[in-house]
Amino acid sequence: MVALYREHAVVLRTHKLGEADRIVVLYTRGRGKLRAVAKGVRKTTSRFGARLEPTGHVALQLYEGRELDTVTQAESVDQFPRLRTDLDRLARAHALLEAVDQLAPERQPDAQVYAMLLGALRTLAVRDHPLVVPAFFLKLLAHEGFRPVTDACAACGETDGLAWFDLVEGGLLCDDHRRGTPVGPEAVVLLQLVLGGRLGEALNQPGSPAGREVELLATRTLEHHLERRLRSVSVLDRG
Repeated sequence: MVALYREHAVVLRTHKLGEADRIVVLYTRGRGKLRAVAKGVRKTTSRFGARLEPTGHVALQLYEGRELDTVTQAESVDQFPRLRTDLDRLARAHALLEAVDQLAPERQPDAQVYAMLLGALRTLAVRDHPLVVPAFFLKLLAHEGFRPVTDACAACGETDGLAWFDLVEGGLLCDDHRRGTPVGPEAVVLLQLVLGGRLGEALNQPGSPAGREVELLATRTLEHHLERRLRSVSVLDRG
């Protein structure tokens, strides 16, 4: 018997298969990351091809296959039109999707990662704040057990004079253990707000050079753990 099931998912990426099909990489609420075939979606007569585009939040019916599952129904929950029509927001959204795609193992459900990704996309659709993506990177790393140390020196535990960030040490350093990248005091505060459960307060701060520092540090930290560059981030201005 064919095992049919239903899932809610965010579309992470797609690529062509044959002349009319696509493989869709999804992050689902109940099954984690998985790949599925969407047959005929590249035809102009496809009933749900446009719904299975990256950033789309969809309700699906699929049946299980030996290697790839197959999408049989797809209903749009939220297509986030503001993300798709604003190139800056779209670039940031793809950075969120790539981070999950690269960090999440296949078929290992994690409801918190699903909720974090969906929440970040919803936030980005409402406000294109430059801290949305780096905050997501940092919180995703923390969830996976790689939380950068930001409340004290990663080398000695000193809480004063934090002015450096080192990838090898895994966080902020004081002047006595200076190495890595210098970090301004405003950026230190933003890092502490994001990882201290006060993201809303951080997002209420206006864009600033400190926010740009946090963006670069968060990206480099995630890339350090992935041991690869994020392709989607290359379209953003790294400065």
